[in-house]
Amino acid sequence: MLTFFRRVSKSKVGTVIMAAVLIAILAGFAIADISNFGSGKLGFGMGSSTLAKVGGQPVGDREMSDAMQRRLQQAREQNPQADYRSIMGDFEKILGALTDSRALIAFADKTGFHLSKRLVDAGIAEIPQTRGLNGQFSEQAYQGFLQQQRMSDAQVRQIITSGLLERMITGPVGANPRVSVGQASPYASMLLEAREGEAATIPVELFKAGLKPTDADLQRYYSANRPRYMVPEQRVIRIASVGPDQVAGIAASDQDVVAYYNANKATYGAKEVRTLSQAVVPDQATANAIAARAKSGATLAAAAAPAGANAAVTTVANQNRAAYGSAAGDRVAAAAFAAPAGGVVGPLQSDFGWVVVKVDSVKTEGGKTLDQARSEIAAKLTADKRKAAIEDIVDKVQTAIDDGANFAEAVGQSKLPVTTTPLVQANGTSRSDAGYKLREELKPALAPGFEMAANDPPEIVSLGADKGYAVVSPAEVVAAAPAPLASIRDRVAADWINGQALQRAQAAADAIGKKAAGGMSLAEAVKSSGTALPPVRPIAARRIQIAMSQGEVPPPMKLLFSLAQGKSRMVPAGQGRGFFVVKVNKVVPGNALLQPSLIARMQNELQPAISQDYTTEFMAAVRAEMKVERNEGAIQAMKQRLASGG
Repeated sequence: MLTFFRRVSKSKVGTVIMAAVLIAILAGFAIADISNFGSGKLGFGMGSSTLAKVGGQPVGDREMSDAMQRRLQQAREQNPQADYRSIMGDFEKILGALTDSRALIAFADKTGFHLSKRLVDAGIAEIPQTRGLNGQFSEQAYQGFLQQQRMSDAQVRQIITSGLLERMITGPVGANPRVSVGQASPYASMLLEAREGEAATIPVELFKAGLKPTDADLQRYYSANRPRYMVPEQRVIRIASVGPDQVAGIAASDQDVVAYYNANKATYGAKEVRTLSQAVVPDQATANAIAARAKSGATLAAAAAPAGANAAVTTVANQNRAAYGSAAGDRVAAAAFAAPAGGVVGPLQSDFGWVVVKVDSVKTEGGKTLDQARSEIAAKLTADKRKAAIEDIVDKVQTAIDDGANFAEAVGQSKLPVTTTPLVQANGTSRSDAGYKLREELKPALAPGFEMAANDPPEIVSLGADKGYAVVSPAEVVAAAPAPLASIRDRVAADWINGQALQRAQAAADAIGKKAAGGMSLAEAVKSSGTALPPVRPIAARRIQIAMSQGEVPPPMKLLFSLAQGKSRMVPAGQGRGFFVVKVNKVVPGNALLQPSLIARMQNELQPAISQDYTTEFMAAVRAEMKVERNEGAIQAMKQRLASGG
C-alpha cells in the first residue's frame, strides 16, 4: 500500500531516496539497490585511472573493473549470455557503493571511530564460502574464495569494515523515528479519497477494416523494421562420436581375469578376524601373574582382577591384524594372530607397558573363489579396456588435428561415425525442419560448435558421464540477418495492418479525449467518433483500494487517480490492443480523522521511509564533509570501454 501511496505523493517525506549502502558481501556479493550522490565535480587534478576521490583516497578504474567483473559473473548465473552492456545500468550504483564505502571509512577515521581487527576477522568468518568441511573458518577455503571473487584480503576487509561502520554509525541515525499524528493524517486522508469517472475503450481490431498493404507498403515497412525480423546465426554442425559404440567389441579375456584375480588375492581371499582381550600393566611381575592365571583357565578380566587399578583390561572384537597392530604395535599383533583360539600370549613389552593377550575367538570372513569373482572382474576389466580404447582413439584424433588435419581427415583415420545437422540455431532448432531434433547424447557438442570460428580446427569435447567424446566442427555458418521478405510476407503484412490500425485507433482516442476535455460528455464524444465503439462504462474507487490491490492495477483506474476533476486523457491498453480514454467526473476528499486506526497504521508505515530519509541525509552530509570528487571524464571513458567489450 505504501509503495503506491509514496509514488503518487509529492511531499518530501513521501519521496523515497534510497540510501547508499555497501555491496552485500555476506549475502554472496550481490549488488544492493543503491544510488550515487557524488558531488559531480569534474575531477581536476585526478589521473586518468582515478574515477573518484574521497578524503584524499582514490577509487581507481582497476578496483571498479574488478567490481564490474564480479557483477557480470553474478548476472551470468541467471543469464549466461549477459555482457557488460546488459549490466551497465549497475555502473553508477557500484561506483556509488565504492565511493560511499570510502567516505564512511574516512569519516570514521576522522572522528576516531575505529574497529578492532578481531571484529573484522569475525565478519570474514561469517562468510559461508570461508568455512571448511567442519563448518569452521578455513584459511584454505578463504583463499579459494578470494580467488573466485577476484579480490584481495585488503579489499574484503575494507568491504566488511564499511558494512560494520554503516550498521554502527548510520543505523542509530534512522533508528525508531517518530511520526506525529499531524504528519500522518494528510496521507491517511489521501488514501480515503474517492473518485468517480468514465472510461471508453477503443479496440484496435475495430480499425483494421479495409487495410490492405501494397507491395511498396510492405517493402517500406520491412526496410524500416529489419531488426524485428532478425534470424539468429545458423550453422551446419558436424559431430563425430567417440564413445561406447566404437569400442563395443572389446572385452576382457579369461586370461586377463585369471591374471587379475591372482594379482589381487588379498582383495578376493578370505580374511581372518579375531576377538581379543588384553591387559596392560606397568611391570613384568604383575603381567606374569596375570598370564599364569589366564593360562590356568580364568578369563583375562578375572586374571587381572587382583592387580586392581594397575591393570587396564579391554576387549576388541572382529579385529584384523593390520587394525590391531596399529593400536597395540606390530610385535604384540604378530604374537596375538599366531596363537590359536583360547591361547594366551605374553607378557610382551610394548610402548604402553607389559601386555597379556587372550584370543577369545577366531573366524574367517568374506573371500571369493575365482569362479565367484569372475563376472565382477570381467566387467571391471572390460570397462577399463573400453575406456582406454576410447582414450586411445581420442589421442589419435587429437594428434591428427595438432598435425594440421581437417575434420574429415582427423575422423576418417579412425573411421568415426559423423552426424551432420541441417542449418540449426544455437538452441538446436531448425527453421527449415520444425521436427528436427539433435540426439540427446550429442547436445553437449552444440554450444562448442557455435563458439568456434568457421576456420578454427576441430575441437574434441566431452559428452559427459560415460558417453564418451565428440569431435566438433562447423561445416557452414550463416550470419544473423533479417529473414527474406518473401519468406515472412504474411507476418510483415499482419504487422503492417496492426501498425496502421493502431495509428487509426490512437487518432480516434485523441479526438475523443480532446472533446471530452472540452466539456462534452465522454459518451457523446465516443458517439461522435463515427466508429461503433463499445459503450462508455462508469468507474469508481477509493485510493486505498488501488493501493491495496494485489494484482496489477488496470490503466483506466490508474489514470482515474492521476487527473484533476473534469479532465480527461488517453492511455494505451498495452500489448497493442488499443487505447482507453478516461474522464474524472467527481473527486471526494477523504477525512482520516474519522478513522484514527488508519492514521496509526500510516504512522507505522511512514517510519521506514523517514528512517531512510534520515540515513540518506546523514550519508549526504558525510560525503560533503569528506569532499567526494568525481572524475567525469575517466568515468565516461570507462563506461565506453566496458560497453564496447574492452
